[in-house]
Amino acid sequence: MKEHIAACVQMAVEPNQIEKNIQKVCYWLEKSVKEYEAELVVFPESITTGFTPNMTSDEFYQLLKPIPSNHTKPIQKLAKDLGVHVIYPLYERGKMQGEVLNSSILIDDQGEILGNYRKTHPFPTERKEGGGWTTPGKNPVMVETKLGKIGMIICYDGDFPELSRVLALKGAEIITRPSALLRSYEIWELTNKARAYDNHVYILAANAVGADAGGNLYFGHSMIVSPIAQTLALARGGEEIIATKLVPDPIKYVSYGTKSPMIFDHLEDRNLEVYHGILQEGKSSFEPSKRIPYKK
Repeated sequence: MKEHIAACVQMAVEPNQIEKNIQKVCYWLEKSVKEYEAELVVFPESITTGFTPNMTSDEFYQLLKPIPSNHTKPIQKLAKDLGVHVIYPLYERGKMQGEVLNSSILIDDQGEILGNYRKTHPFPTERKEGGGWTTPGKNPVMVETKLGKIGMIICYDGDFPELSRVLALKGAEIITRPSALLRSYEIWELTNKARAYDNHVYILAANAVGADAGGNLYFGHSMIVSPIAQTLALARGGEEIIATKLVPDPIKYVSYGTKSPMIFDHLEDRNLEVYHGILQEGKSSFEPSKRIPYKK
């Protein structure tokens, strides 16, 4: 991995006003590069519309475009002009009628789309089976870039250790987690730090602020976490940018502020013999208030 400055942007959307939000993304992207010298910029989940569309899935489908399209090209052009890599999350019109994908694309410093990850774990209210609008993706995505190897997840994906582990095993050094989190700050912090520490990767977690069309309010607190679970940058609850330098040797010492050597590697030290039962269906021994079906 190359040493570089990574940034997370918190910006509030105007619900479902795609063109206005694209213009706003351009403003914050330019600000990130010019004021913070960012080389990699991560935006929150569903940044062109907000998370909850508050319309039928068919109406929402008609509002969206495939990738690439005029919903991505202004960001691609600006990324090239600024020489910056961008994680740009947006809802995508799928190939099948009515198919909506919650996507996160990686645009490089030449304006090219290097990767398109479709959220594999839609939140229960987001799933079509639960009366929502999203069709889940099926593939993990890890992209090799000039800056390093970047794995991509979205929001609720971060609750599932297996997905981040797969990305780490594919060689990811950084995992990006654009989000519109509908739970507590403690869960947000816990899962970001756990996924970073589990896999010895940087986590770039950009969370939404403001309201979406469904009236959900988001608390922000975007964070950048090191591979030893140190919070390197932390946002507040409004619109702002956080940024920090990512270094290519982050696990030499067991904690920050000490020279005590780190002598373990969570990937190498796994005892594979005990994991045989992990790929099977299951459910908690405790009952939630409601179970929303998930087509599998």
